[in-house]
Amino acid sequence: MSIDFSQVEFDVTNPEPRCPCVLLLDTSGSMGGKPITELNQGLQAFQSALTADELAMMRVEIAIVTFGPVKVEQDFITADQYTPQTLAASGVTPMGAAIEKALNMIDDRKQVYKQNGISYYRPWVFMVTDGAPTDEWMAAAERVKAAEAKKKVAFFSVGVEGANLEILNNISARSALKLRGLNFAEMFVWLSSSLTSVSHSTVGDEITLESPAGWGAV
Repeated sequence: MSIDFSQVEFDVTNPEPRCPCVLLLDTSGSMGGKPITELNQGLQAFQSALTADELAMMRVEIAIVTFGPVKVEQDFITADQYTPQTLAASGVTPMGAAIEKALNMIDDRKQVYKQNGISYYRPWVFMVTDGAPTDEWMAAAERVKAAEAKKKVAFFSVGVEGANLEILNNISARSALKLRGLNFAEMFVWLSSSLTSVSHSTVGDEITLESPAGWGAV
């Protein structure tokens, strides 16, 4: 895929290494009501936690892709510029296409970093869903596993009540986590803390993440 770098906004005045993270969020119709409300409040907590750390604000980059249908709600932007949108629930669950979109965005972003001489940490994809794919997903799963094996991406999946955890466990080499109730806020605070820890490490280092036991279970 060719990229027109002239169309890609990138802050060349920020020389810090980047930690890109795609939030892959299920906004299908079944997320309507309290779940989507709690998800939106969780994104507010995520933004507040991230912007509490000066280094994370410069190093962590956030992109948001929703599915139901697949839509890029936010292309990559540093945490200091991130403002959560209010998401609405509708449609089905094209999870396979959403995963492919997230991986393509990461590949493109890596090229932007290389073009601008910026180093980067292993990118994250953090997927949250309450259902099962309504499209073909096995090719996306193979792509995730291949990228994980080569340490090109860290893919996490979280199942809200009603999610097909068996399929989620087949998508990634990492065990899917089950969200306790609708504890999105605590989940996103954990994610912020994890990304902040990464941003304080040296590129290429492996870090030990905090336990998600407060909000999730395998």
